[in-house]
Amino acid sequence: MDNADILKHVDHTLLKPTANWEDIQTLCREAIEYQTASVCIPPSYVRRIKQSFSGQLTICTVIGFPLGYHTSQVKVAEAEEAVKSGADEIDMVINVGDVKNGDHDKIVSEIAAIKSAIGSKILKVIIETCYLTEDEKIILCDLITRGGADYIKTSTGFGTDGAVYEDILLFRKHIGPEVKIKAAGGIRSKEDLIKFIEAGCDRIGTSSAVSLLTKGESSGY
Repeated sequence: MDNADILKHVDHTLLKPTANWEDIQTLCREAIEYQTASVCIPPSYVRRIKQSFSGQLTICTVIGFPLGYHTSQVKVAEAEEAVKSGADEIDMVINVGDVKNGDHDKIVSEIAAIKSAIGSKILKVIIETCYLTEDEKIILCDLITRGGADYIKTSTGFGTDGAVYEDILLFRKHIGPEVKIKAAGGIRSKEDLIKFIEAGCDRIGTSSAVSLLTKGESSGY
C-alpha cells in the first residue's frame, strides 16, 4: 500500500484547543495537496473553512466533543449548526454514562435523531473504547447499527487510550454490514496505518499521517 492509498483513508485532524487559524489553514492546504479523505476540525472553524476552501476538501467536525455528556437536544442543535455552516461529516461522541446505566434505547434515539438532523451527511459515532468492557463494545455495535449511523469510531484521542487493533476485529464481527469503521488515537507509524486499514478501517483519524508519510515525522492525535 503506497502513501497515496493510505492518505485516502485519513481524516487529517487538528482538535487541539490551542489550534489557531494559521494552523487550521495549514491543515487544509495539506489535505488538499495530499488528497486526504477529509479534515477533522473544531466546529468553530467550519464556516471559515467552507468560505476559504469551498469545494476543495471534505469538512468533518466533532459534536458533543470530547466527553459526550451533552444532552441529546444540544447535540442535535450542534449537528444542525455544523451542517448549516458547511460540514460534510459529523463525528459525534456518545454519552458513556448512558452505556454504564444500560440506557440503550436512549443511545439509539440520540444517534437516530442526529442522523435525521444531518440527512445525507456522514455520521460517525465515537464510543471511546478505553472506558468500555468488551460486552459494552459489542452492545454498541448493535446500537449504532440500529441508530442508522454510517461509522463506528474508536476514540476521541482525548481519553486514556486510543485505537486498539483487537477492537477493530471485534467491530468487524458485530457491526452491521452497512456500518464502516474509523480508528483514531495513537496511530503514529506507517506500519500501524497499514495494519488498521487492512484490518477493516475505512478511515483513520490522525494528525500525524501527512507529516509521517511525507516528512518522516510523527506527532499528536
